[in-house]
Amino acid sequence: MELDVIKIGNSKGIRIPHTILKQCGIESKVQLEIRNNCLIIKPIKTPRQGWVEAFKLMHKEEDDSLLISEEIDNELLEDWDDSKH
Repeated sequence: MELDVIKIGNSKGIRIPHTILKQCGIESKVQLEIRNNCLIIKPIKTPRQGWVEAFKLMHKEEDDSLLISEEIDNELLEDWDDSKH
């Protein structure tokens, strides 16, 4: 793909089409590297990105039940007591 380099204030830049940004997972911040006279643009991902939406969808589909009981089994805790071994 060939793009024009355009003037942006005192700098220059390129316009990256939305479909390419979406395909690469680029949203608001990127990491820019220079390697062998080439620019490499990588998306910066934040940990747990998209979790809120995923949890909402799980709740909507009633797929958010607990997998582990909230109560602690005291017998299991005794098995974990290192002082007995």
